[in-house]
Amino acid sequence: MTTRPDHLSLSIMCPPPDEGVLEVRPIVNGRDLLAEVVSGGVGGSRYLGVGPRNLLAQDGLLHATAMPHEVRLAWSGCGVEECCGALYMTVTRDGDEVVWAGWRDLANQDLDLPELRFIAGQYEAEVLRAEEDRSWEWPAGAVARLLEAGLRRRGDWLVRWDCELEGVWASRKEPDRIHVVLGHPRAGADAGLPWLQFGMTLLISADAPSVQAERLEARLTAGDPRATAEVWGGSHDAEQLGYPWPPVVPLSM
Repeated sequence: MTTRPDHLSLSIMCPPPDEGVLEVRPIVNGRDLLAEVVSGGVGGSRYLGVGPRNLLAQDGLLHATAMPHEVRLAWSGCGVEECCGALYMTVTRDGDEVVWAGWRDLANQDLDLPELRFIAGQYEAEVLRAEEDRSWEWPAGAVARLLEAGLRRRGDWLVRWDCELEGVWASRKEPDRIHVVLGHPRAGADAGLPWLQFGMTLLISADAPSVQAERLEARLTAGDPRATAEVWGGSHDAEQLGYPWPPVVPLSM
């Protein structure tokens, strides 16, 4: 008996900012895969799909090759995977098929999902379609995405000032601004050395996102970002690096 191949659709959920988060929901054979899996964390909360900027980024997390790699498809919302759970699978190209297998969730040791096999042509076409769909993206989100891509291409700038780019973030609840986060020194936290997290909040205008991203990239890479950024975090001994912690503002009574 021949088994019919599985069919994948990727649905991007975009509720109003105050009513929910952006999610990519895998629809397999017409059914919402995540809706049928209860996470094993506190209260058995439902899974939230990973956001499109993370899952459908240019690095192609969902694209399949002969080398297996793991992809996080969903999380439960609290951010602590051991507590509330997150759903992972391993994607692999197997001849003319793409395989999803190796399901795991640290908070649900009893997780038991079947192996899924998709026709590679249909699967890759759907992943490309979803990656090119930007209907969910708001202007500040587009600026953040384009600026991060530009800054990551400027590795020389980061090396010169011994920094690494942690990310460029935007929130739909703050449509007029984005946040740039840098780590210093480049290998500080990994090597057990003092480290700092620098942050910058940049206002967004009504100009085209591509124009703004180019302008902000030129401005940021013109000098030492540590001179204008704020200290947002770091290790307990981070003051050894010569950057004082910001003063604590007392709460008004």
